[in-house]
Amino acid sequence: MRVAYLHGFLGDPAVWDGIRDGGAALPLPGHGGGSVRATWDANLAAVADAITRGGGCDVVVGYSLGARVALGLVATGRAPRALLVSVNPGIDDAERAARRASDAAWAARLRTAPLAEVLDAWEAQPLFATQARASAEARATRRARRMTLDPAQLARSLEVMGLAEMPDYRPSIDAARITLLAGADDAKYVARARALPAPLVVVPGAGHDPTLEAPAALAAALAAAL
Repeated sequence: MRVAYLHGFLGDPAVWDGIRDGGAALPLPGHGGGSVRATWDANLAAVADAITRGGGCDVVVGYSLGARVALGLVATGRAPRALLVSVNPGIDDAERAARRASDAAWAARLRTAPLAEVLDAWEAQPLFATQARASAEARATRRARRMTLDPAQLARSLEVMGLAEMPDYRPSIDAARITLLAGADDAKYVARARALPAPLVVVPGAGHDPTLEAPAALAAALAAAL
């Protein structure tokens, strides 16, 4: 089975090291996968092209931003199936202005403040509180890789590939093509997944980012789902 793996915002293909069993981990636009394109769909097309150049895939596995991209690939007929870790499949139009403003504020910080300072603030968000359970070495390794990213491209990723610019894919979710995964301690995303018409696998010992907090448990969950 051909599998492509997509990381989240502030991530890189190495987040899947020790988790994926074969397959190809690809960098997203703005994260080493070329510059962020002008529109959400143009970025989907760029990721689809990269997957095709790598030999194609039968399943796309994505985390967070990568999960939203993977869902978009399935919804637009560019991929046959996806396993989505910690995915937000879309928001109501009434929520877009507030989300766009939030992403714009983070983008402005990325353009004006030292990257280390922005990362401190990003990682301090309550959503990521459970990451304290990861080893100091794993967290330091993740931070070191994040420090190599281009802040201007990260800002563009938020502006173009943020949730406010993504179509609402909730009506496109098909249980035959989508499997959802969420960390057991990420109550918000577990509840979100349970509201969707697709099977859910709960990853034990993990919060929002099982790739960092519980890589072995995530690997086992993905292997079973695949």
